Amino acid sequence: MHYRYWPPARVTRIVMVTLGVAGLCGCTVGPDFHAPAAPGTDQYVAGAPIATVGAAGPGDAPQSLVPDQDIPAQWWSLFHSAPLDAWVRTALQDSPTIVAAAAALRSAQEGYVAQRGSSVFPQVDGQFLTEREAAPGAAFGLPQAGTSTFTLFDAAVNVTYKFDLVGATRRELEALAAQTDYQRWQLEAARLTLAANVVTTVITAAALNDQIAATQDMLGTERDQLAIVQRQHSVGAASQADVLTQQANVAVLEATLPGLQKALAQAGHRLAVLCGQTPDHAGTEGLHLNALTLPAQLPVSLPAKLVRQRPDVLAAESQLHQASAQAGVATANLYPQLTLSGSIGSETTSISNLFAPGTAAWNIGGTLLQPLFHGGELRAKRRQAFDNLDQATAQYRGTVLSALQDVADTLRALQADAQTLAADARAESAARDSLEITRRQYQAGGTSYVNLLIAQRQYAQARLTRIQGEMARLTDSAALLQALGGGWWNREREGSG
Repeated sequence: MHYRYWPPARVTRIVMVTLGVAGLCGCTVGPDFHAPAAPGTDQYVAGAPIATVGAAGPGDAPQSLVPDQDIPAQWWSLFHSAPLDAWVRTALQDSPTIVAAAAALRSAQEGYVAQRGSSVFPQVDGQFLTEREAAPGAAFGLPQAGTSTFTLFDAAVNVTYKFDLVGATRRELEALAAQTDYQRWQLEAARLTLAANVVTTVITAAALNDQIAATQDMLGTERDQLAIVQRQHSVGAASQADVLTQQANVAVLEATLPGLQKALAQAGHRLAVLCGQTPDHAGTEGLHLNALTLPAQLPVSLPAKLVRQRPDVLAAESQLHQASAQAGVATANLYPQLTLSGSIGSETTSISNLFAPGTAAWNIGGTLLQPLFHGGELRAKRRQAFDNLDQATAQYRGTVLSALQDVADTLRALQADAQTLAADARAESAARDSLEITRRQYQAGGTSYVNLLIAQRQYAQARLTRIQGEMARLTDSAALLQALGGGWWNREREGSG
């Protein structure tokens, strides 16, 4: 290789001028991404109620739905339960799901930084080369000179820069930034889902504890009744059939307890695992529905805000953005690509003479690459990228519609829950009064034992149904807060984790 000596300052000027001209000529091909328009509606369901009915009677305040009210970051605190707050806090801190999602976000961020460093800035590398060579004189037209053997030392700084003439690099970085945004929203979605699962599990465990307590109370009453019937039978006041029927009634109630206890244990196991602990750390003792406060007011964000709040919608938007940027990359690959490379250093046959006068060596060159024929590969990949963009657009629209449906379904569920629970409470009260009257009548000989059994079963069923109604109302309140996005945007302002 032959070198011509130019002063380093002149080389620097050439490089800077070339970079400047290329930068002035640069443009960005492909579609420019714009956030999709908000849904063209201001309501979730036709004729949606602004407040639900009272659930337990005239003294119970209704649960209000407040349009466009903001959601606290720690939305689960609206249930005013210290154990619930502690479990959610532990889950958000220790759950492997959150740790994995956070690591995925950091990985995406570092991937963006790495790509930006390798594509936006010149690549500068120091190089030291030593090699032993044998050069025949015939190669220089001097066969009589024989073969010269020597050691070559080369120390140089190499610079390579790929110009972003049509925006390929910018589109690649745009796609990586969108991927980072996607992982960020995936982390928020994981946090929201985890908190909602903890809340739902706590409510379920509380309801199961209440059902077990109710069943045990009824079982105690039925056992007392069995003792009475057995005494009556011993004096001839009750038949053997009455004794057997009451024994069957006790056995039926006893058979329901293992299933409830199994479900409670499984809820405890699930709660422990959600909190990043082994199942043997399950602890659901002392949980009851009356320790959870039904939120008196529930916020209802407008649909236009919902699409800026739901992590899954924002994640779908990030994927749409990424597909748009990839379409730009595929378009840019059809255009010329310019790469500039250069090297400056010292080359000598004696290491002690490196950087000595007369040993300077440099080179500068450029490569302009214009795809001419690739068998249709590049244009097919561009069409494929735009097909992917169409797919991401449809998937985003589907995600938005699902989000709107989640809110609409929950609003209707809340209204039905309140009405159902009000009826359940009235039914339980009436069944309890009926049972007391029937029991007194039976003890006085004014009614049959069959009527007493019917009254007992009606009250037992009414009590369990009321507990399930309370659980549904609490669960659907949490579901609405989850469907609206969970208030993550207020985390920094509230200083919450």
